[in-house]
Amino acid sequence: MTPSLKIFITGASSGLGAALARHYGESGARLGLLGRRLGGLEAAAAGLDARLYQTDVRDADAMQAAAAAFLRDVGTPDIVIAAAGISVGTLTEEAEDLAVFRAVMDANVLGLAHTFQPFIDAMQSNGGVLCGISSVAGVRGLPGGGAYSASKAAATVYLEALRLELKGRGVAVVTVAPGYIDTPMTQINPYAMPFKMTAEVAAAKIARCIARRRAFTVIPWQMAWVARLLKWLPIPVYDAVFEKAPRKPRGLPT
Repeated sequence: MTPSLKIFITGASSGLGAALARHYGESGARLGLLGRRLGGLEAAAAGLDARLYQTDVRDADAMQAAAAAFLRDVGTPDIVIAAAGISVGTLTEEAEDLAVFRAVMDANVLGLAHTFQPFIDAMQSNGGVLCGISSVAGVRGLPGGGAYSASKAAATVYLEALRLELKGRGVAVVTVAPGYIDTPMTQINPYAMPFKMTAEVAAAKIARCIARRRAFTVIPWQMAWVARLLKWLPIPVYDAVFEKAPRKPRGLPT
């Protein structure tokens, strides 16, 4: 009998993280699910073989404790997925948004390192996979989304560096940059979201990227072409198109 995969997922109390939990859990994986909202974790874990860790990826000490508990109680993970993140509109000229900038960067960038670091030594023995969720929003800076765009650009570059650091050590690093996913993060967006996926479809696509150990993938494929176009648009053209684009609502991260 093939042994069950052992998988640790952050951001599992809602949205994409919860969909990833269901995708893997319904296939018999043994899960560690981490998130800030206990009720959401319990809902995601219903009927699954899962241990729950209610904490915030911005808290390095709490992440160390959660990882240690998973290693002790379940074992070395085959896959660690850093799906936790914060998406909220920001404006640099607004003083109250400076704390929001920090929260977004801490969750979306430092949260990756807080998630992966406690597992790397153990995972070198089993050829596991670290998967970080970036975003197409990190390809170019979006007005009103400076914190989020910057955090996802940083996440992509950080994951690339980590991939190179771990080459030859038995641990693969997979970066997935989704377009729009139908989750609470996007349901407040006041603009059209082309090629939007359900969380379940996105989870299945991410799982395929992990199984194939693909270094970097934009999903869905249509958004990959959009990302290529955005990357190479000349600055005057990009500015003309996006200067007046609708903006994500500002507010405190929830």
